[in-house]
Amino acid sequence: MPEVEARNVVERFFNSVRRMLEGPVVWVRESIVEPNQQHYPWYHQKFRRVPTIDECYVDDPVCYYEANCQYKRDRQVDTEILTILRTRFEECHMYEAPDHFERCKEIKRQYDEATANWFTKYGDLGAYHNVRSAYMKQKHRMLWERRHGPVGEGLKAEENIEA
Repeated sequence: MPEVEARNVVERFFNSVRRMLEGPVVWVRESIVEPNQQHYPWYHQKFRRVPTIDECYVDDPVCYYEANCQYKRDRQVDTEILTILRTRFEECHMYEAPDHFERCKEIKRQYDEATANWFTKYGDLGAYHNVRSAYMKQKHRMLWERRHGPVGEGLKAEENIEA
């Protein structure tokens, strides 16, 4: 902060008190904190991608642990994306009050699609689930779709059985 010439004794007194209090703080920040700070080009930490649970060996607990941590981070990110979409929809709903059905249709569609995708991946797993139970859910869903067709479209057509 540039020093301005004080007009009277009171201003000079307060300027000297400010310099006494602010000086050590500025010195520590400029000579210790800023030179030792790491400069990230992103504003959040980027984790490297690790092998997923289907790429791990059965007897490799380290790989399982890393896959589980990555799964939990991915779940947090997906949940946060849902929160952002829900907030956008609620704000659009409030802002576009009488015409919100028409004007917020696209945001509502995106939110509904993201909610369905989130539930497909993480829903019905219970409170204490891990990457292995999510992988088993995915496997069971794929087997169901192979046998009966896509989930939600009803059973596949009955084959005519001729006796």
